Amino acid sequence: MDFKVIAKDGNARAGVLSTSHGIVLTPQFMPVGTQGTVKAMSPEELKNIGAEIILGNTYHLYLRPGDETIRRLGGLHRFINWPGPILTDSGGFQVYSLSRLRNITDEGVEFQSHIDGSTHFITPERAMEIQHNLGADIIMAFDECVPYPSEYDYTLQSLKRTTRWAKRCRQVHKPDSTQALFGIFQGGVYKDLRRQSLEEIVSIGFDGYATGGLSVGEPKKIMHELIHYTGPMMPEDTPRYLMGIGDLVDVIEAVEAGYDMFDCVMPTRNARNGTLFTSQGRISIKRAEFKEDPSALDPECDCYTCREFSRAYLRHLYLAREILSMRLNTIHNLTFYLRFFRQMRVAIIKGQFQQFKKRWMEILRRNF
Repeated sequence: MDFKVIAKDGNARAGVLSTSHGIVLTPQFMPVGTQGTVKAMSPEELKNIGAEIILGNTYHLYLRPGDETIRRLGGLHRFINWPGPILTDSGGFQVYSLSRLRNITDEGVEFQSHIDGSTHFITPERAMEIQHNLGADIIMAFDECVPYPSEYDYTLQSLKRTTRWAKRCRQVHKPDSTQALFGIFQGGVYKDLRRQSLEEIVSIGFDGYATGGLSVGEPKKIMHELIHYTGPMMPEDTPRYLMGIGDLVDVIEAVEAGYDMFDCVMPTRNARNGTLFTSQGRISIKRAEFKEDPSALDPECDCYTCREFSRAYLRHLYLAREILSMRLNTIHNLTFYLRFFRQMRVAIIKGQFQQFKKRWMEILRRNF
């Protein structure tokens, strides 16, 4: 992996991330393919709307169909027929958020599957083995995500455990691997612990760095303060990844702070629930006002959904619970997100990020 910053506007950065499966232009949004598929989308459709990299989930793919199965079938790229770059997360957040029962020790995490209740034990070494088998271009060190709120002492102990796990992940990762390994730093809502965690993770040495443990229930004001605090402290010459953040107000704040990479289920989950993002704001397609509306969903969008179908038809499909509703809505929402990130990148290169931020903040705070 190679990463270069090609332009800056304040702390906001435009970069080029090169992997063995292609180039990723940053800032970049990664559609979430939790179980080896971005819900309602084919790989061909993802390419057509401009997706450059997608995310797969280690926890889910380990449980089903299994990392060894995917390895025997040629790795995740071949298994899902996606030719571009893939990032797999560590699975730590899903263990925290989904498992019915979990027991965290210094050795690893014992948890129950959310699928069938079976018991599993994941160590940092096992998390690396699973991700090596999956074969993603970028893999993540195993970490512990603390909930909000968490006491200072517990957060500190968790931070130390995350550092020890990161060292173990680094030790078993092959130095000549084509897979880039990113470290994750934690620290909850405590600035001194965030700094301590980042310093410890950077001292180990990774190909990129990620902020974990945000958007877990903390107030937006605190989240934004931490984003602006941590972004400029992260290494300048490596990618900076803000995990699980997709609200566009949060994204703008993070890009302003110097972050490069983002993922979230917001555009796909909202699409399935009938909530659509447009250049005029967010709309709920189920509302009665669209029953006889012949206009396109978003007049500024050229995606397949907006070119070919009316708001009235999209409303009908949603209320009728047709599968096509999820597909057309997802095509649009992901197209909107990817275009938003491309426009943000252009604004940074042109030195116009603050104008971009002002215009979109007015729209987002009024209609989103």
